Amino acid sequence: SFGGGSATLMLIRREVVERKGWVEAEAFTRDWSLCQATPGINLLGITLLVGWRLRGWIGGIAALLGLLVPSVLITILLTATYATYRDSPVLAAALKGIVPATVGLGLLNAVQMAHPLLKLSGTEGRGSLMLSIVLLVGAGVVSLFHVPVALVLAGAAGIGALAHWHLPLRAMAKAEVAD
Repeated sequence: SFGGGSATLMLIRREVVERKGWVEAEAFTRDWSLCQATPGINLLGITLLVGWRLRGWIGGIAALLGLLVPSVLITILLTATYATYRDSPVLAAALKGIVPATVGLGLLNAVQMAHPLLKLSGTEGRGSLMLSIVLLVGAGVVSLFHVPVALVLAGAAGIGALAHWHLPLRAMAKAEVAD
C-alpha cells in the first residue's frame, strides 16, 4: 500500500475483518494492541499473528511473505522512480499532499479500532468506553503532536491499570450497598 504503516494497517484490517471475515473486529483490535506493546515492527507482528491464528506457523510465514515480497519490490521501484524525478515540481507537490493524508489515515485507523470497543461499552460498561477514548486520544496525540509512542503507551498502561483497579472496587461497593 502507499501511505506507510497507517495505510497498510487499514488494508490488512479491511481484508481480514471486513471482506474475508477471518478475524472479529474486537479480536483484531486486541491483537493490534498486543503488537503495539511488544518490541519490533508492529505491522510484521499483526501480519504474523493473523496468519498464525488462521493456519499456524505456515500461515504466519505465508502472511509475512505476502506482506514483505510485494512491499520490497514496490519500494525498489518507487526509489528508482524518485531518484530519477526527485527535482520535479509535480512530484514535490504530490509528496506535500501525502503527509496530511497519512495523518488522516492514522486517525481513521484509530476510529476503526475504537468502534468495536464502543459497541461493547453498551454491554460491558465504562471500561470499554474508556479504552476507546484512550485509543482515540493516544492516536491523536501521536499523529498530531508527535509525542513518542512509548510515552503514550506508558500513559495508556497507567490509565488501564487504574481503571481495572478502580472499576472492580466500585462494583464491590455497589454490591455491599445493595446487600
